[in-house]
Order: sequence, then structure tokens, then C-alpha cells
Amino acid sequence: MNSLEKCNNFMRQFRDDESRELKKLTANQFMEVWSHYDADGNGYIEGSELDGFLKEFVSSVNAKDANPESVSDAMLVELKECFMEAYDDNQDGKIEIRELAQLLPMEENFLLLFRFDNPLDSSVEFMKIWKTYDRDNSGFIEAEELKNFLRDLLREAKKDNDVSEDKLLEYTDTMLQVFDQNKDGKLQLSEMAKLLPVKENFLCRSVLKGASKLTKEDIERVFALYDRDNNGTIENDELNGFLKDLLELVKKDYDALDLQEFQDSIMRGCDFNKDGKISKKELTMILLALAKHGAEDDMQTSGMGLAANNPLAEIATMGMKAFKLQKLRVRHFVNRTLGANTTSLSH
Repeated sequence: MNSLEKCNNFMRQFRDDESRELKKLTANQFMEVWSHYDADGNGYIEGSELDGFLKEFVSSVNAKDANPESVSDAMLVELKECFMEAYDDNQDGKIEIRELAQLLPMEENFLLLFRFDNPLDSSVEFMKIWKTYDRDNSGFIEAEELKNFLRDLLREAKKDNDVSEDKLLEYTDTMLQVFDQNKDGKLQLSEMAKLLPVKENFLCRSVLKGASKLTKEDIERVFALYDRDNNGTIENDELNGFLKDLLELVKKDYDALDLQEFQDSIMRGCDFNKDGKISKKELTMILLALAKHGAEDDMQTSGMGLAANNPLAEIATMGMKAFKLQKLRVRHFVNRTLGANTTSLSH
């Protein structure tokens, strides 16, 4: 391979000259590829970045040493359509680093760390894992804690004997480079949530967009999702998981302190009996206020991510002031939607 060829096609340096196939990438090489094509550093390969990657990827493994320019616009459209259908798991029209990892050949053990392909059932499980590995209770997963998490992941897959300590350090460093968006050398809650995703934030479902559509069955389903021990209340890790999902509706980048402040605000406004837990009635108040706002206004970026008159924005900044001001109206919605059985809300 000469320097001009490498310059013209970044991907060609990673192929086997005899087989013309891409070699298995190490953790560091994969990071080189990602950093090269995510030119603006926004965490996605999209637009012209994606076009450039697809052209160079296809031409890099072409037996005739085709240049990227040989991929016509018509070919690119068809290629992109097929590629996005196969690899754009969340269908957002962009490629995330985990999605790219499905396409490129990588070291088996490193690929395993990206393909934690059994997403957690809910944020309740996520918060349990977070507390397990944040052993110093700093509110962050630091490098040593992340290394312990990756080691346990490999051990669970019975791959730990295949990975040396040096290789594990390389994996840890690469994971930090990938997911540590603010480059502080550790993972905050929102960053770890990208590394260890859950199947779905149920609170984002369209059923919660309008109070007229919210049914008793919807509320029962949400409550059951978080009340994992079936004791009739949402508490401890269950409460943390619920509040994490709620916080994600108003803030994309958040840490443990944000979650604690958010919890304090929520509980001041909705924990009517002051027991530090969320009952089904208290959950109903939250969901109805969320649904009511969704029926009236489109979410707009402001403050913590929503319109200033959004009850959830009020939660985060004014301790549920909006909920208190609208208490009578919310009760009316409860009565109208769910019947008299759920209207006896505490003051």
C-alpha cells in the first residue's frame, strides 16, 4: 500500500492485501475509524460523513481497487438505503458507534463489549448495575470501575481467560474515548446509559402524549414496569430507574447529582405521604400531568430541554410548582379518565 492510496481511502489501510478483505480491527484501530468519519465529533456518522464512509468502505474491499469516486450517486442512494435498513437499529437516520460495530470486523472479545445485545429490561436494572460498579459512590464510573465492569462482562461470556490485563486496559481506554463525551476521564450516568442501554423508555411512548388517550391499563403497565418486587410501591432502585427515565425526557446529558436534585424536586411535589416512595396514585398524578402537556403543546427545546411551561421543566427548577398549581385540574383528569377509584389523592 502506498501513501497516496491510503490518503485516498482511509479504510484501505485496514485490509489484507492478498484477500482484499478487511482485517479484524483492534480496539484502537476501531477508534481510529470512528474518529476519522465522525469528523464533527457529535457522536454520529451522518450526512456527508456517512456518504464518505460508505464509498470508502465499499471501494476498500473491491477486488479491482476501485476508487471511492467510482461509487455513483445512484449506487450510493441504494447502498445507503440497504445499509441503514440493516444497521440503523433505532431508525434515526444516523449511525451510532454501536451500530458501526456490527458492520466492521473486530477482535471477538472487543466486539463482545459493543454487542451487549440483550438490552436491559428497564432502567431499574441499569441503576442496580450502576450502584454495583460505582463502588466509591462518587456518582461516576471511573476507569478502574469501568475496567471491572468490562472484566465481569467478559467473565460472564467465559472470555476473560482470553484477555490479558494489557488488552483489558486497552479496551477500557477505548470505551472511555468512545463514551466519555465531556472528556473528563470517567462516565457519568447519561454516558453509561449509552454504553449499557435499556430496551425502551416507556415514558416516551405515544400513549403518554395525551390525557384523553391515557387509560387505567396504561398506568397499570407503567407501574408494573417499575414495581419489580410487586410490593405496591416504587422505591429504592425502582424509584431511581423511574426518575432516570423521567429525567431523560427533559435532559439528555445528566449525572448522579442531576438525578438526586431531580428526585428531591419530584418527591417534594408528588410524595404526598412523605414516605420516600411513589404509590400508584402518585404515579398517576405524574403521568397525567405529562400526558396533559403532551396533548396541549409540542415539546420545544428550552431550559432543560422542554418548553418553559412544561410541568416537567417546572419539576426540575421549581419543585413541582406546576403540579401544585394545577392540582384541581389534574384531579379532574383523573376522575374523567380513570373513574372515582383513583380520585382520592392526598393533599
